[in-house]
Order: sequence, then C-alpha cells, then structure tokens
Amino acid sequence: MNRTRLFSVLASAVMVFGGCKGNGTLLPNVSGKAGEIIVAMDKNDWDGNLGSTTRTILAADYPFLPQQEPLFSLSNVPVTGFADLFKVHRNLLFFNISKSDQSGVVYKNDVWAHPQCVIQVTAPTSDSAAVILKENSERIINSFEQAERDRIIANSIRYEEHSIPPAVKEMTGGSPHFPSGFKLRKKTSDFLWISDDKQYVTQGVFIYRYPAAENDNFSMENIIAHRDAALRENVPGMFENTYMITSDAVTPAVNYIRFRGRQFAETRGLWEVYNDFMGGPFVSHSFYSKDGQYIIVLDGFVYAPKYDKRQYLRQVEAIMYSFEWDKADEEENGNNEK
Repeated sequence: MNRTRLFSVLASAVMVFGGCKGNGTLLPNVSGKAGEIIVAMDKNDWDGNLGSTTRTILAADYPFLPQQEPLFSLSNVPVTGFADLFKVHRNLLFFNISKSDQSGVVYKNDVWAHPQCVIQVTAPTSDSAAVILKENSERIINSFEQAERDRIIANSIRYEEHSIPPAVKEMTGGSPHFPSGFKLRKKTSDFLWISDDKQYVTQGVFIYRYPAAENDNFSMENIIAHRDAALRENVPGMFENTYMITSDAVTPAVNYIRFRGRQFAETRGLWEVYNDFMGGPFVSHSFYSKDGQYIIVLDGFVYAPKYDKRQYLRQVEAIMYSFEWDKADEEENGNNEK
C-alpha cells in the first residue's frame, strides 16, 4: 500500500472512530462475554464468501483442547443495524465495503468503551475484503487475543493474591500476578504448585526449574522430558502409582515467542494422570533464568470435565504472560553496574 493510500485509510478510520475521547469524558466499561467478537457485516456478506472466510479464521478450533471449541465466539450484526448497544462491546470487527479504491486494516483501542479492541477492514469489494482478511489474519487474531489477555492480566493485578509472589521470586527472580482464589499448595526448592480449586474446575500453575544444558534446552523433546520428570515427582494422583504426565494422544507443539522484552518457548499439549482417567489441556512457558544457569518453566493446566475449557485456559495463560522480573533485583543490578 502506498503512503497516499495509507493516509486515506487512516483518515477514513478517523471519520468512523473519531471523537471517542475528544470531550475528555470517561469511557464506560466494555460489555459482552469473554472471547466474543461482534462482526459488523451485511447479512449477504455474512452468508457468503466473506462471512465464511471470517468464520474459518476467527472461529477455527482453539489449539490443544480435548473437545472442539472455537478461537472466538462470533456474533454478526448488520452494518446498518449497528446501534449504540453494540458500541461498548469488548471486541469489534468492522467491514467497510466501499466503492472507492481505499483498502487496508485499521487497529484501534478504547473507541467507545474501555478496555476495547476495534478493528476495521476496508475494501472496495467483499471478495477483496476476504483477501485482506486472510493476508492480515495472524495480526488480527493476535490483536483480539492480546486484548483478551490484557483484560485478564489487569484483573489479576487489581485483585492480586499478594501472598504468592514472594515464594515465586525466591525461586525464579520474578513472578506472575495471581488473582485472589489462587493458593500455594506445594513448595520445594525447585518446584511450586499454585492453583485455584473449585468444586468442578481446577486452574493451576506449576513453576519449576532445572539446570540449563549446553544446547537443545528448548526442543520439544527436552521440554517434555523435564516436564514429565518434574510432574511425576511432585504431582501425585488420587491413587497409588498415579501421577500427572504429558498425554501422548496428541503430539505437543512448541512456538518461540518474544513478548514485551521476554523470550520463551511456549509449549501446548494435553495432560493426563497415569493409571487414571483425568486429563485436560496445558500450556507452558520455558525460559532462561537471569543468570542463565537454569531453565524456568511456568506450566499452566486446567481440569474442568463438566465445562468448556477455552476461557479457563486463557485465564491461566494470561497469568503466565503477566510474569515480571523482580524490579528490586533489576534496580540493584543497575546500581551495581554504575
């Protein structure tokens, strides 16, 4: 896209989104369910190729869940029927099909509510909009995913369980933000078990470390071998000779991520209890300790046999994404370097 066209697209977005904060008034809180996106698109397009492409991308299967669940729950609203009721929804995806030569994607936050994610796709035709959506699918998914994650993190910080971080920092040099409800269930020199246990749902995070090797620290095989060793030793099942392990029903997958200055290997898969019938999804973050001598692992899991698991896993994953190195240590190190 040339600079003139880019400016035109941005100018178009200002006309659509402008004026949301200019009067200095506070924005209302967002509405809608977690993981839901309002898609503003004419019904003919929703029933046609553009709608099909949108559902294929944004309602694809959430990875590594025991049952099929979509990445996001989509609700269609015709553009002409987009009333004030929908303006305060947490996630909005607009399709602006215009006869002009303008095309592109505009990303906005907090347009009519807070904390809100608004994305507009502009194109001259419905088919060209579908092409633009495909070309920008990764960033669009990541934008909505990050918006969901940031809301959870903000809530975790607001209602933080302050008794947990000291134990985590003692072992790792940093800590995620755990919301109220989470308790420290087990503590050793190299392993922590933190969980929120309700009647039918358990959300947990294991935090453990092991000495870093010279190479292959972040290969899938190495990550899973250390995971299974740590869980076998520290996470027994309800009966004798039962313990948590990584399920071999599906092969785990590893992605290498850089997020707000941190680099880590993200591993997704399924867990089960050896010699028992319990199981569910897990996601872990593996990264070097500050001194490089250890591999630190934040390993989140969900057990919710009666319910869908997408949102429970998102909540646990967001906690792990909230990890921060201890600021006191960083300041001390910085002063020592002066």
